[in-house]
Amino acid sequence: MDVLIPAAIEGQITQETVEQISPQVKIVAEGANGPTSPEADEVLKARGVFLVPDFLCNAGGVTVSYFESVQNDANYYWEHDNVLRRLDQKLTRAFRGVLGVSVEQGVYMRDAAYIVAIDRVVKAMELRGWV
Repeated sequence: MDVLIPAAIEGQITQETVEQISPQVKIVAEGANGPTSPEADEVLKARGVFLVPDFLCNAGGVTVSYFESVQNDANYYWEHDNVLRRLDQKLTRAFRGVLGVSVEQGVYMRDAAYIVAIDRVVKAMELRGWV
């Protein structure tokens, strides 16, 4: 098994269960919210596992909910293919941004995702004059 996708339940990968994950696993894509404990995350990081963190990996549902809200507000509804195309663009851009920070700064993907997220919040706060 090269890819592990913990989905649906949080807290699946813990300090106790992480040792049961095969060394063949090279990618963990967190489909659930919070499936990996901080202790287990350190083990995966030390093993060199490529991680797609939960708030990046499972952002599709929230993104499409936003699209639905936009469509409802405008009373203009997109074709299914258009929704999928927009979703693909958003998620691909987000993934590439996090991967870019991970590579450029030499940090773990979860850390890169936090860097990107916090930077966006700070920029929004600056634009609003809050900081």
